[in-house]
Amino acid sequence: MGQPGQHPAAARQQRRPRQELDRTWGVPTTAAAQASGLGGQPLVQPNGNVIVPYEGWYPLGIYSLLSTDGGQTWSGPTLVSRIQSHKVSGDLRTSPLPSAESDGAGRVYVAWQDCAFEPRCNSNDIVISSSADGVHWTPKARVPIDPLGVGDHFIPGLAVDRSTASAGAHLGLSYYFYPIANCSKPNKPACQLFSGFISSGDGGATWGGTTQTSGPMDLTWLPLTSQGYMVGDYISTSFNAAGRAFPVIEVANPPAGTLLDVATYTIAGGFGVIAAGTGTPATQTGAAAISAASPAAKIR
Repeated sequence: MGQPGQHPAAARQQRRPRQELDRTWGVPTTAAAQASGLGGQPLVQPNGNVIVPYEGWYPLGIYSLLSTDGGQTWSGPTLVSRIQSHKVSGDLRTSPLPSAESDGAGRVYVAWQDCAFEPRCNSNDIVISSSADGVHWTPKARVPIDPLGVGDHFIPGLAVDRSTASAGAHLGLSYYFYPIANCSKPNKPACQLFSGFISSGDGGATWGGTTQTSGPMDLTWLPLTSQGYMVGDYISTSFNAAGRAFPVIEVANPPAGTLLDVATYTIAGGFGVIAAGTGTPATQTGAAAISAASPAAKIR
């Protein structure tokens, strides 16, 4: 419908350019150099700037690209953090791919699996970093799901409530985990797979409300790929208008003969976020905020 009293033809003429724009894509653009990476997630700030966190390989790290002109040109990449990743046991396919979202003020948060905080890098935590401009990033901080040395945590799915911001930002984090990190074979009980959820009411400063959302799953219930048993490269979490967080996870049930039973689930009613400051503080590396440049990247 057009404005009150407007001729229907005029309303159609107004809509047409928008419809055509929705069907049209610009010419692909890259940053200046040709470094490699994957898992890029474009996030648009209120001022129109676009920040794309991604996993880069040379050297292995989380990087970000920045565009201040709607994607026509790009600066960076900027190093968010080097990645230290423990190989997950049980022949389970995982990678330190980032999961990223932004709050109502445009602050970008990125989470990935990393073993930097664990003794001898024997297991992974989920870690998180944030930035207001895509160039200056906070030191990665360990999300305190379990005590150090307990379990292995991987494949995060991060959500940020866009109606909240900065020190009051609400974060919801889904993830998969093993209760015991270094299990040996996929059919051993120690290698059974679970998923969980944790939240923060103060922009990631403290975390709490840890909840198991599925499991145990035998790895042999999952599809076996050329890179191992696969529960999925990505999971997700989303907030609804009421501020409830809904994990979206893949869950495997016992197969019926040779037919696998793997489906996508969420949590009825979602999760509320813990009150600010009531959880366990996140642990930071203590390093200075990063603003180092690295070769530019092409996302694929």
